[in-house]
Amino acid sequence: MELVSETSISQLRALVEKANAKDIALQAAFKILHQGYPNETVARFLRAREGNVPKGFNMIMDCLRWRTNNDIDNILSRLIEPKEMYDAVRDSQLIGMTGYCRQGRPVFALGVGMSGYNKATVDHYVQSHIQINEYRDRVLLPEATKKMGHYVGTCLKILDMSNLKLSALNQLKILTTISTVDDLNYPEKTDVYYIVNAPYIFSACWKVVRPLLQERTKHKIRVLQGCGKDELLQVMDATVLPFFCQNGSKQTGSSQGSTKGLDDCYSSSHPFHKELYNYIKQKSYSVSKYLGPSPCSSLHVEVPEADAETQIFETAIETAIVKLRDETLSINDNGKTMNDV
Repeated sequence: MELVSETSISQLRALVEKANAKDIALQAAFKILHQGYPNETVARFLRAREGNVPKGFNMIMDCLRWRTNNDIDNILSRLIEPKEMYDAVRDSQLIGMTGYCRQGRPVFALGVGMSGYNKATVDHYVQSHIQINEYRDRVLLPEATKKMGHYVGTCLKILDMSNLKLSALNQLKILTTISTVDDLNYPEKTDVYYIVNAPYIFSACWKVVRPLLQERTKHKIRVLQGCGKDELLQVMDATVLPFFCQNGSKQTGSSQGSTKGLDDCYSSSHPFHKELYNYIKQKSYSVSKYLGPSPCSSLHVEVPEADAETQIFETAIETAIVKLRDETLSINDNGKTMNDV
């Protein structure tokens, strides 16, 4: 992990505290953001801006304003309702938590290739994603810190590319939206992204995107062979491996109706999602006693405009997928399949 100097951290923290001195809302937002670890938090924003204090200051202040303008501090009291809609989000935005690595970091599994994002609105998916981020930062990481006896502020993510198809271009906009939320408001929260079960289409896009990445980002992304089981077992126990990293696992495009039971970390009936849902439900109930019930409509969160680097990535991926699609059509016209290439 790239280090930033203690001097830079102190300078940035002082600038943030001075800027927030007369704004109670920003003070409250910063307190929730750092969860008792202000130096570690400002260090994350510094690393995201290559140690540049003025850029780090602008980034963290933009984040605090985003939080206050969109009431992010209270998002864990906003249920996605009705329950059928919450289940639909879980069934088409495949993400789950499988446990903790040996260093105490939460391990998240993402079904990138199987997520359809086609059963709810963009607002629902963005709300759900932010709620998982906030639950991670306010509940899971503080619990991990207490258990390990030292600060734990990051997680690991395992991205399953099974079933990734050319039609992924249709989901690129929403994926970019979610990525922008993370890049600008939750920087440096993931230590490593493990890519597993990568098909040809991923390899083709990766060749285009990788040269555009900063070195700091390249070091975080590890493309593993097959399901990646052997490599992952070096950093986590077998009980933490998601089902798609088990040898002989069967992939499905939906968590609903799966026969994987509790092993299906994506399902709304998985312990993690039950805990998350019940946590939000209890917070919602507590708030409604004083303020009345929250509206059932999805929460609209303003998403900042993607930075120039993200826009370049999006264009590059679009170009790569369109090119691959044209090549596939040409191959099919000649009576061949992708397996013939």
